[in-house]
Amino acid sequence: MDKKGLLYALGAYFFWGLFPLYWKFLQHVPAPQLIGHRIVWSFALLLLFLLVSRQFTDFRRYLLDRKTLLVYAVAAVLIGVNWLVYVWAVNAEFIVETSLGYFINPLLSVVLGMLFFRERLRSWQWLAVILAAIGVIFLAVSYGRLPWIALTLAFSFGFYGLVKKLAPLGSLYGLTFETGTLLLPAGLYLVFCEVTHTGAFTHTGLLADLLMVGAGLVTTVPLLMFASAARRIPLSSIGLMQYIAPTLQFLIGVFVYKEPFLPQQLFGFGIVWLSLLIFAAESVYHNRRMPITKDPIQM
Repeated sequence: MDKKGLLYALGAYFFWGLFPLYWKFLQHVPAPQLIGHRIVWSFALLLLFLLVSRQFTDFRRYLLDRKTLLVYAVAAVLIGVNWLVYVWAVNAEFIVETSLGYFINPLLSVVLGMLFFRERLRSWQWLAVILAAIGVIFLAVSYGRLPWIALTLAFSFGFYGLVKKLAPLGSLYGLTFETGTLLLPAGLYLVFCEVTHTGAFTHTGLLADLLMVGAGLVTTVPLLMFASAARRIPLSSIGLMQYIAPTLQFLIGVFVYKEPFLPQQLFGFGIVWLSLLIFAAESVYHNRRMPITKDPIQM
């Protein structure tokens, strides 16, 4: 296995796993403003990267393709919802529930593949999906409500992945399109906040300003690392590493920010973790029996 690719993948998932620590430094800033800054500065950084790497001319030729614009407009809405709910939930002390959403997501993606692309689930995959559903139902009963944060994150990111499967471009161009689509409403919202004297940028200290600008960096860097890893190592390896991020988020929520984690929650999470263990083991076994093919993903 390519060591550099492995390090890129690990770096990306560790970045994503440590996200709660970053957003907690900006807990005093309303989540919509944080997402506005994340969109604006991400787009600026991605555009700069395209210019410096001399890829802007190639990127620009896709701007007049209506189908491409439509696909990425849908993707932009889904990722915008995902970002907004995640950042709000982290700063509202629901980090543990956000981790549940990203634990569920791989299994939901398998179900979406079955529903929309007629992909067939193998027997052990069915067992994993059923167990995950039982775990979520149990948690809903123990919470006294549906774990809507986890489900919103799982479904928004799951459908985002579904749309991206239909998208014609790689990760770099795709995220540039998505942030570009959201740029105008995000920019107008931030201007509105400034005009109404509710804006946080330049009003809450230098560190907060740097972190808001840095939201673009922490969004794009792990994405570029992931895209580089995807070209170097098998997708099956990347698939197994995706559990690093929600595991770190869960540990941060419980042990760093002391979010409540009751025995009944442990039981519900335990069922979900068991389903993931079955899913991961089945994937490893299945992929070892399949011939190795070159990964077609491009940045």
